[in-house]
Amino acid sequence: MKAMQIVSFDGAASGLRYQEALTPEPGPGEIAVDVDHAGVGYVEALFAEGLVPIDLPWTPGLEVSGRVRALGEGVDGYRVGEAVAALTITGGGGYGQVAVAPAELVAPLPAGLDPVLAAAVPANTTTALIALEEIAHLRRGESVLVHAAAGGLGSQMGQVARLLGAGRVVGVTRSEAKRQQILDLGYDEAWLRGDLAEAEPAQFDVVADPVAGPARLRSLELLRTGGRLLALGDASQDEDQRVSTTSLWLRGIGVIGFNLGAYTQANPALVGGHLRRAVELVASGELSVHVTDRLPIQEAAQAVAAVRSGSTTGKIVLTQVQD
Repeated sequence: MKAMQIVSFDGAASGLRYQEALTPEPGPGEIAVDVDHAGVGYVEALFAEGLVPIDLPWTPGLEVSGRVRALGEGVDGYRVGEAVAALTITGGGGYGQVAVAPAELVAPLPAGLDPVLAAAVPANTTTALIALEEIAHLRRGESVLVHAAAGGLGSQMGQVARLLGAGRVVGVTRSEAKRQQILDLGYDEAWLRGDLAEAEPAQFDVVADPVAGPARLRSLELLRTGGRLLALGDASQDEDQRVSTTSLWLRGIGVIGFNLGAYTQANPALVGGHLRRAVELVASGELSVHVTDRLPIQEAAQAVAAVRSGSTTGKIVLTQVQD
C-alpha cells in the first residue's frame, strides 16, 4: 500500500514522505479498514519532531473513516465493506491506505453521516466526552473555562460541556481574529489569553487546558474550591510549571492529567463506548464538527505544520486515494 510516513525527526515539512509501506493485517480481535479519510491532530506534529518515542518509518494518524477490509479472529458484529470510523490511537497508521484497530475502537457509521466528517470525530470528540464526564465529573450548572477554544479539541470541549449541562462556558484564544469563531461555537464568552491576568479569581469549576505554560498556573487561580484543572496537552512546548501540592490542599482544588492514548491502552472498552456515542451525537446533530479543510494525503505535511502553528480552527481532514 501507499502511506504518508515519518522518515526523520525533521518536523512535518521535511520529515514526512508518501511512499510504499507494508499493508497491515488484522490480528485476533482487530479490524482492518480501507481508509478513505483521516483526521489531522496536534500529536502528529509531536511525532514528526521526535517528541514522542516511535521507531521509523512510522505511519501517523489516530482517527479514520473508511470501510471494513477484513476481520481478525474472534471479531463479529461487523461485515466486510461496512462504513466505519476508527480510533487508531493504539498503533497509529491512519495516514496509510489500510489501517488496523482493535474492534473495540471501531464504530459503525450511522446512515447519512458524511464520512469526511466522521474522520474528524474519533480523537477530539471522544476526548471531550471522557475528559469532562469520566475524569472531571462535570456536574450540571458548573462553570467551565476552555483554552485553545477554537481548535479541534476546544471546539468539542465547549459543546460537550454544554451538552452535559454546564451553566457557563468560556473559551480562551490567543488571537483576536478567533473571538467570533469561539462565540459561534456556542461559548458564552470569548477571552484573549491576556485577559486571564485581569480575570476575577475563583470563578470556574473546571478548566480544560491543552496548552500548558504560564497560563496553566494562572488558570489554577481561577478555580473555586472543589475546582478541577484538566491538563490535556502541552501545545505551547513551554517550560513545565511547578505546582505546590500544599497550595492545592489549602485551596481544595485539583489538577488531573488526561492522555487519550494512555487511557485507551488501560480502558479500551470504555473508550470504545464513548467513541460510538461521539459518532451518534455528531450524526444526530447534537454535536457539530467543523471541517475547515479537506486535503489529499500527499499534502499531509502542510496540514500537520498548519496545526502545529496554532493558526487553524476546527479540523483538517486528509483524503486517501486508493491506488
